[in-house]
Amino acid sequence: MIQTIAGRAAPELAVPYWIDADGKQRPPLTMEELGARYRLLFFYQHWCDGCHSTGFPTLQALVQNPSTKNVGFAAVQTAFEGTYVNTRDKLPLDQQRYGLRIPFGHEGRSPLGVNPRTMENYCTGGTPWFVAIDPDGVVLQDGFSIDTDRFIRAVSGSGPAAP
Repeated sequence: MIQTIAGRAAPELAVPYWIDADGKQRPPLTMEELGARYRLLFFYQHWCDGCHSTGFPTLQALVQNPSTKNVGFAAVQTAFEGTYVNTRDKLPLDQQRYGLRIPFGHEGRSPLGVNPRTMENYCTGGTPWFVAIDPDGVVLQDGFSIDTDRFIRAVSGSGPAAP
């Protein structure tokens, strides 16, 4: 079963721990802080092979693309398993490894021992998981991968964002 919230309003971020673009702890990031513009959220786990082999390189390419200079980016480690490895101290390691000067957040399992609230709010199927959001706050696309060409067309205004 494929999960998606495409076409729906993006939920507010409920991630309790964040570091800024310089790796310093900061107050929780809000969707408003990411701006009333296109936004891209990347959900991952430090130990996730797919996150490192495809997710982070895709995110890195999008962040570095001149067409996305006005996009609000954030990465969130959603530690739904391997909580002893997928810890918040790994955020600066991943941030530095990929040269990503964007906010990184960490959310562990809920107090009830189930998935992080962010995973539930965004209906993620695991990691890596991308969520592209338009300036009106509506999710354009989400899933284990992102159609980068479609996203770049949308943010550059050179074509339709719809599939």
